[in-house]
Amino acid sequence: MVGDTNATDLPPRTLGALIDYARRRLAEAEVDEPALEARIIVEHFTETTRTDAIAAPGRIVEADIVEKIASAVERRMTGVPVHRILGFREFYGLKLMLSPETLEPRPDTETLVEIALPEVRRIAKEKGGCRILDLGTGTGAIALALLSAVPEAEAIGTDISEGALETAQRNANINDVAARFTALRSDWLENVEGRFDLIVSNPPYIATDEVEMLPRDVREHDPSAALDGGADGLRAYRLIAAGARDRLTGEGLIAVETGYDQKAAVAAIFAAEGFALLKAARDLGGRDRAMLFVPARVG
Repeated sequence: MVGDTNATDLPPRTLGALIDYARRRLAEAEVDEPALEARIIVEHFTETTRTDAIAAPGRIVEADIVEKIASAVERRMTGVPVHRILGFREFYGLKLMLSPETLEPRPDTETLVEIALPEVRRIAKEKGGCRILDLGTGTGAIALALLSAVPEAEAIGTDISEGALETAQRNANINDVAARFTALRSDWLENVEGRFDLIVSNPPYIATDEVEMLPRDVREHDPSAALDGGADGLRAYRLIAAGARDRLTGEGLIAVETGYDQKAAVAAIFAAEGFALLKAARDLGGRDRAMLFVPARVG
């Protein structure tokens, strides 16, 4: 039925025993957090909560659901990320569908939302609205999180992948912000018109020769175009900084996610194009993660 599971190791039919089964199998495969991921898988397919498992561990699970759980566990054991198996991931309170063409949004990127959000709120209050440009939108995570938090804001999300754009638009629909979100096929700023109050981006920032050193679940399942930032990992920042002036309002800002060791290099790239670092933020692990730039004052 599933992988190399044998007759003495068939999945049990009760909720509590299923969680134990999944945890044990994932631990055998040396998954980093087997207990957590076992709960995620079982709760998803049984549509239960942790409270249900505590209150009714003997609850019988239908045979077809047990089979789906066993299949998901086997896929996770082969290295498929748990959220790829489920088909979605939570991000900043939103449910975002995933596709092969999109980077899986991760908690570190919420740092970028947090550094940009006060500015979006301020601009929306001052101007009655805020125009956002999300470059390399992927699932739409950053733009949709900002739109969800600020009803007066609107956004264009660009990507070179039609599949990613379809996923972003679907996520906008699911999260009830589709009327304020537009998906646009563009290679960074190439097809973008008009001016924006905020440009935001989580660009690829891994150096080409380091991509193969990424964890297996990242390098084998996230699209390489969303990871590979060129020889030094900084290609996208140069492109964004060089073209941003023509796409920003007079007081417009730029917010970008960066690798943990790229703060100085990215600051220098934007400084060379006339932008000053207004604020930087660290992720939950204490690593440099997000930067906010404004046009530098002259004189």
